[in-house]
Amino acid sequence: MLENLTSMITELCSIIIITAILSSFFLYTRQPIILAYIFTGIIIGPYGFQLVTDATSISQMGHLGVILLLFILGLNLQPLRLLHLFKQSAVITLISCLLFFISGFLFALIINLSITDALVTAAAMMFSSTVIGLKLIPTTTLHHLRMGEVMTSILLMQDIIAISVLLLFNINTEHNICLSLSLLVIKLVAIIISAYLAVKYIMLPLLKRFDVIQEYSFIATLAWCFFWALLCNSIGLSYETGAFIAGITLAVSPVSQAIAVHLKPLREFFLILFFFAIGAKINLWDSNIYTVLGVIFGICLIRIKAWGFKIALRLAHEDQIESVELRARLSQASEFSLLLVYAAIAQGLLSDQAKTFIETVTITTFVISTYWVVRRYPTPISMVNNLRQD
Repeated sequence: MLENLTSMITELCSIIIITAILSSFFLYTRQPIILAYIFTGIIIGPYGFQLVTDATSISQMGHLGVILLLFILGLNLQPLRLLHLFKQSAVITLISCLLFFISGFLFALIINLSITDALVTAAAMMFSSTVIGLKLIPTTTLHHLRMGEVMTSILLMQDIIAISVLLLFNINTEHNICLSLSLLVIKLVAIIISAYLAVKYIMLPLLKRFDVIQEYSFIATLAWCFFWALLCNSIGLSYETGAFIAGITLAVSPVSQAIAVHLKPLREFFLILFFFAIGAKINLWDSNIYTVLGVIFGICLIRIKAWGFKIALRLAHEDQIESVELRARLSQASEFSLLLVYAAIAQGLLSDQAKTFIETVTITTFVISTYWVVRRYPTPISMVNNLRQD
């Protein structure tokens, strides 16, 4: 037990030290700092110098960053406003997901993957990255401008679809599909109602009484986030769903904005681990033809997604000037693509070739999309002074 703890401390220290060194180099050469986190994983991960021999525990810790990201997003959204946005973005989300599904499916068949592989690949290509999208958009744009609201609603609707797809991987019969989806909706409604009542009769009175003590507000809201994340995961939803529900139900509190500010450094730390874990899973020594095809399709997918969102946004009568930037921010694959891969492998639904292809496509789009946004649009990590906005 003590050896495991010592090993984890050593690995965390190594990650932070090497990340800081690489981040300095990347910033000196005017490269996006997110890529430094990924390259750290490649260099010192299991397929590099093996300073970190097993990225599983680091990946799990990094997942906390995604949970906190969704919680903070919820803290800045009023429930009624979110419902209104969902109605407006439904057309955009459904049309774009359908276009990306078809594109992924056809390309998978062209490169001689099986029908099952093609279906899983198509499902993995439907979504955009919540982490990349929210990480690279300024807070003022995200919470106060139309573009930020539309992007938030699209990403959240995509997350709901992705969770439903993950659920389908564990179902075999048509009867079970209908039953399980119905149960999913019932569970979601029950969680939302329970969280609303708990906020009204427990959290708000406590925060009102003790909000002068910042340490209490911090630990109480953090516990609130993790409680609902754990509860949702235990009933078949996801940690992210629970965290978002926890955040949006607490958004009515007058201290919600202050809480979001206090949690931001903690979120950033765990997101570093999240991107490190992505890099640590890249095995450059095991490259094959499907790695090359993944890079090629990743480049194509950036353009396909930009085109697909252009069509969907136009059909939804969104402002065409703002839609140019919005398309750039959404034109990548998603962390859910990787989760779909792991779920499909666990069920024996995916070949090694398809796994390599999907992972390569996802990481390729992460890199290209990050460059595209950081070089041209306002972002908190831009090296261009007039584009750096927090």
